[in-house]
Amino acid sequence: MVKIIGDTTSGLSESFAKEHGIPIIPQVIIFGEDSYLENVEITYDAFMEKLQAAETLPKTAAPPPELFAEVYQQLASAGEPIVCILPSGLVSGTVRSATVGLQMARERGADDLNVRIIDTQMIASPVGTMLRLAAEWAGAGADADTIEARLREMSARCKIYFVVDTLKYLAMGGRIGGAAALLGSVLQVKPVLTFEGGQVETLDKVRTHKRALSRLKQLVLNQIATDEQGHLSIMHAAAEEEANQLADYFEAQLGLTNIPIRAVPPAVATHGGPGVLGVGFFTD
Repeated sequence: MVKIIGDTTSGLSESFAKEHGIPIIPQVIIFGEDSYLENVEITYDAFMEKLQAAETLPKTAAPPPELFAEVYQQLASAGEPIVCILPSGLVSGTVRSATVGLQMARERGADDLNVRIIDTQMIASPVGTMLRLAAEWAGAGADADTIEARLREMSARCKIYFVVDTLKYLAMGGRIGGAAALLGSVLQVKPVLTFEGGQVETLDKVRTHKRALSRLKQLVLNQIATDEQGHLSIMHAAAEEEANQLADYFEAQLGLTNIPIRAVPPAVATHGGPGVLGVGFFTD
């Protein structure tokens, strides 16, 4: 059976990963002089607490190639193909780390490894969706070529939209100037952001959080696949109540059940801050 590998930016639940034997490679979070492996040396809740208290933004880094090499070597004995499903190479060095790790594993004797490294051109909950589906396809007997082709087709249909509760963290990260941050705090300018071409872009700016959420809802209703291929997921950073409300709304509007709710990964939460709320889905 094809083996699946992911990383912590996907937000895939630990229980699902364990149940399906999916190694989840941790990203690195750096606060000042201290670095942590995500979900190994620092929990998500602890990360959010440190982020809210920080005077300067933390940094995030891709997993060291050695972590990928170790997993490849562990899986090599099974002799099965491996599919790595990873975040956009334009915002993360994870794809490069996975590639270097593969070279390291082959140099150590695992030279017959059959590894497909997929740059999804996405980040966060849709990557978790692709991991979940790939595991299900593998379990049903799909081969690596089929899984890879399906994932690449899905990534071309993926949409992500999200809103931030405050412009503070965008300003701290230098994404907008200080004057723009002040203007936003006075007039409650709320950007509606999207993920396009493998990176974050501003889609729209509205005056209130309520209007931003309304715009986000309309984008989903207008674009999500009309069949069962929409795979809607909700993502948030310390905004669980709003995430649950958003899931309830879409379940009622679209006739869905059990919409996944996943944490926004630190790589995104660092710049959006607590209160980030978003959606990921696939078009027709």
